Amino acid sequence: MEVLSNRQEQLLKMIVENYVKQATPVSSKQLCKRLKCSSATIRSEMANLEETGLLEKTHTSSGRIPSQKGYRYYVDNLLKPKKMNGEDMLNLQIILHNQSLELSDCLSKSLQLVSDMTSYTAVVLGKASHDNLLKEVNVVPLTNNQLIIIVVTDKGKVEHKTVTLDQVNLTDVKKTVDLINKLIVGTPIDEISTRLEFEIKPIIGNYVEQHEKLYDVIYHVFDDLTHPDINVVGKTKFLEQPEFESIDKVKGLFAKLDNQDLIKEIKQDNSNNIEVYIGDENNIDSDVTVIKTSFKTNSEEGTIAIIGPKRMEYERVMSLLEFIKENIER
Repeated sequence: MEVLSNRQEQLLKMIVENYVKQATPVSSKQLCKRLKCSSATIRSEMANLEETGLLEKTHTSSGRIPSQKGYRYYVDNLLKPKKMNGEDMLNLQIILHNQSLELSDCLSKSLQLVSDMTSYTAVVLGKASHDNLLKEVNVVPLTNNQLIIIVVTDKGKVEHKTVTLDQVNLTDVKKTVDLINKLIVGTPIDEISTRLEFEIKPIIGNYVEQHEKLYDVIYHVFDDLTHPDINVVGKTKFLEQPEFESIDKVKGLFAKLDNQDLIKEIKQDNSNNIEVYIGDENNIDSDVTVIKTSFKTNSEEGTIAIIGPKRMEYERVMSLLEFIKENIER
C-alpha cells in the first residue's frame, strides 16, 4: 500500500470529492485556495499521485481524475462514515416502518427510493433462509385446469403460484399434496428440491397416473421459493451519468444488468459488513462500483446492492445501505 503524506491524502480526498460532484477533471487552480499553497506545489503533488497510480489524466483536459486505485485508497483510508441527512432518513423511515408491507415490498420500495435519491441502480437478491421449515402445502382449485399451489413455512412466509394442468384430475393433485405434507413437512426450505427428487418422485409414480407433469409443476413451485428473487431497480439511471453517454457502452451494461446469472453473483459473501467493489473488483463492469451488504431476518435472508459509476457518492450510499439493513433486521 502507498504511504501518502497528509497533504497528498488531503489532495486525493478533495479530487475524489470534487470529481464525484462535478464529473469534470480537477485542475490545480481549483485546489489552491482550499489547500493554501501555490499552483506549482499542487501540480507537483498531483504528478506524484499520478506516478503512484492514484490519479490519471484524461485525453480531454489537463486536470486529473481518480484512478480505480485512487478510489480504493479513498474508500479504505480517507472516507469518514457520513451521518444520513434528515430528509433521506425520513423518506426511508416512512417505508421501513410501514407495518402493512411485506419484507419484499418494503425492500423494493426502499431501494426504488434510494435509486431515485442517488440516480444509481439498486438490486435486491432475496432468498428464503435455511431456518425456514416447510409447514404445509395447500391446493386451491380455480377452474377446470387451473389451481393455486400455496406453500407456507413455519416462519410465516407464504409463497403461491397459479398453475395450469391439462388432463390431471384434482384427486391426483390432492394425493400428491397429502404425500408431501406427510413426508417432508419440517424440512428446511432449501433442502426440499433434493428430497422431492429422491424421495417423493419415486413414490408419486405408484399413486398418480399423470405423475410426471404434476411432479414438474410442484418441483418448480419449490424451486422458485429457494432460488433468489432478483429485483433490479432504476436500471435506466445510468443514462443520467455522463460516463455513460456512449450508446454502445449503455447497451453493453444493460445486457449485463439483464443477465440473471451475472446478477446472482452479486450475492453477498459471508461477511456481514458493507463491501465496496470498484471497477475490475466486481463481476459486472470495470466502469462501475458495486456496494453491497447482506441482511437476515427471522424468515428471509439476502443481499442489497447499489450499482453506480466509479464516481459514486460512497459515504452516502454506504450510510443508506447501513440504515436499510439495520431497520429491516430490527
